[in-house]
Amino acid sequence: MGFDANRLLQVEAFLAREGWGDAAIDWLGQDASTRRYARLTRGDETALLMDAPPVEDDPCTPAMTDAERLAGGWNKQSRLAASRVEAFAAIGGWLHEHGFSAPEIYAGDPELGLALIEDFGTLKEFARLIEQGEDEVTLYTAAAEALADLHALERPVILKGLGCDWPLLAFDDLALRVNADLFADWLPVLDPRMKMSDAARSRWESERDALIDMARAFPRELTLRDYHAENLIWLPEREGRARIGLLDFQDAVIGWDAWDMAMLVQDARREVTPAARDAAIGTYLEKSGKAEADFRERLAVIGTLNALRITGIFSRLIARDGKQRYHDFLPRQKRLLARNLQHPSAAGMADFVRDVAPFIFGEA
Repeated sequence: MGFDANRLLQVEAFLAREGWGDAAIDWLGQDASTRRYARLTRGDETALLMDAPPVEDDPCTPAMTDAERLAGGWNKQSRLAASRVEAFAAIGGWLHEHGFSAPEIYAGDPELGLALIEDFGTLKEFARLIEQGEDEVTLYTAAAEALADLHALERPVILKGLGCDWPLLAFDDLALRVNADLFADWLPVLDPRMKMSDAARSRWESERDALIDMARAFPRELTLRDYHAENLIWLPEREGRARIGLLDFQDAVIGWDAWDMAMLVQDARREVTPAARDAAIGTYLEKSGKAEADFRERLAVIGTLNALRITGIFSRLIARDGKQRYHDFLPRQKRLLARNLQHPSAAGMADFVRDVAPFIFGEA
């Protein structure tokens, strides 16, 4: 698994200390961050080991200035948790207390970056179940209901996990800006049809900031950030919001209701059917009681910023990192961006994209 000898000793000592030293270990691989997981089996019991060694790029702190964040690395700029197990434990514990199915934390060591957590089992992710014939509308409706429940709760400020305080920070202007800039920085590298002159760059910054100004005025909600079919587990034996198992929430911020909905129904990795998309949005609006026109504006503006970000990330993964499999996702992502740009509130950015990258809209 690429362990160095010292890390392996740390893992073994942690498992022995927590009473799982004799468990069978099945490594499940590394996720998109620096984490990796192993399934532990001890008789009839199972658990997951989260291995998230501390990284040099520490997370942002509440008092950090924009200049410090810009100089300090991507986690600080984007207000990411740097895969900290105490963040996972703190946010997961709060979710669990409020009736959501975040994995129970059995034990953890923040200094080592190790945690022992509840195992939801295998092949229960929305994406895999839908591939096997599970009804997509049922799953997406349940996910939307859980989101409405989440956004009805008072936002937490500081949580505690594994004995550590974990502040929930705002997804702010700087985080939105550096993430959206991935589009302007990397799509031209991947696709030379997109021309970014000095004048175009200046125009980009103006249109980007106009979207951010709109986002700043929207009401804020706790945002889990990665709420999509690869990270949602179907637990039909449970009731209500607990039917949705949550896997990836340690990067939660104070964001917007539309961010998690955009991640759900504008999925970069799978084609969400119009029926599932409409059912999710309709269910969310019905349960939350929010005004449809206002919510759809938020979904378009936040969805545009998010789609710009993901298009840029995929472009960078291909152009810089040589990860060619992201070519498979890019056409869908461009269509999602184009769809968001159809909303009147995104008209300025739509005109810019049409001028510098008309292929986003399927044009020559």
